[in-house]
Amino acid sequence: MRPPITAEELYSLPDDDMRHELLLGCLLTEPPAGYRHGRIWGRIYVLLDEFARSRGLGEVVASDVGFILARSPDTVRAPDVAFVSKERLLTFRDRSMYFPGPPDLAVEVLSPSERSGTIHGKVADYLAAGTKLVWLIDPEAQSVSVYRSLLVPRILSGDQELTGEEILPGLSIKVSDLFSE
Repeated sequence: MRPPITAEELYSLPDDDMRHELLLGCLLTEPPAGYRHGRIWGRIYVLLDEFARSRGLGEVVASDVGFILARSPDTVRAPDVAFVSKERLLTFRDRSMYFPGPPDLAVEVLSPSERSGTIHGKVADYLAAGTKLVWLIDPEAQSVSVYRSLLVPRILSGDQELTGEEILPGLSIKVSDLFSE
């Protein structure tokens, strides 16, 4: 049996156009997402990035950025979109590596290949590591599940407003705008 993979070993893997994460030292691999996933991902990234930068709140990063959620064995997750507050960025020295901790906000866009247990596990990993807010965007249902705790998500759809709460104060996005053509 192979020993658990570390975050540093994951970082040194050759680029193979697949998305890799670690769960308790075990390598997880996902195929590239489809077009609809990418369109929704792009829309939420742009909205969050413009909002956060215009107010100097912190940084929004894309799915190729890993966050070390646990050590020994290591768990490294790469949310589709993530936000880290300006205060937490002050202690982040080596920006060429993974972020040493959870994002303040993690956003996942469901893809057809993801099973409910897998995505529920990702949400649990984020929350257990200290992520304050997780948004799970479901393109099929055209809804967003908002998690502050694992057992009590708030599900928003249509004209309901997705807000940044205290993480991105003042942010408000109509859920239907994420899915419009």
